[in-house]
Amino acid sequence: MSEPVSALKNAIYHDGIVKVSEVGNVGMITLRGDLAAKPLQKAAIAAAGVNMPDQGHCLTEGAGGMAWMSPDELLIMCAYADAHAKLADLQEKLAGSHALAANVSDARAMFEVRGPLAREVMSKLAPVDLSPSAFTPGMFRRTRLAQVPAAFWMPEEDVFRLICFRSVAQYVFDLLSIAAQPGSEVGVY
Repeated sequence: MSEPVSALKNAIYHDGIVKVSEVGNVGMITLRGDLAAKPLQKAAIAAAGVNMPDQGHCLTEGAGGMAWMSPDELLIMCAYADAHAKLADLQEKLAGSHALAANVSDARAMFEVRGPLAREVMSKLAPVDLSPSAFTPGMFRRTRLAQVPAAFWMPEEDVFRLICFRSVAQYVFDLLSIAAQPGSEVGVY
């Protein structure tokens, strides 16, 4: 069996105003269904290792986490090697429920933007108010990053985690790297 390879083989750009890095292989499971249903909540919490996030939020703990994607969708994150087992467990627990779970790990790429100017870099690319009073750690947004769909959150201050389709990973990495070029500070935040 071949070894999994991330979209950009853990690419890093660290010569700019922030560090941009591909996180590597991350387990990601899309779970769709009635988010108010107790069986779905219980199964999702067990798979993610965190509580249910509020609307527009993401909770993470170690390699595990869960993001609120829409009124009927969650994104469960885990170690890449655990994704198949967690998916099978979810499907077993939700067999009698109207729910859909799919392993999307190999269809997505994850990046991290780290540094005191991370808000500036992200603000150049996403039509989201990222001021410290409007976007705080734990908040989650599905939006666009220039010309492609993306989602991001802040696990902690000065750090953004970003998810995009694997097929546009190079484009997103290049966007982030260009937005982080030396001397590109805007001074807004």
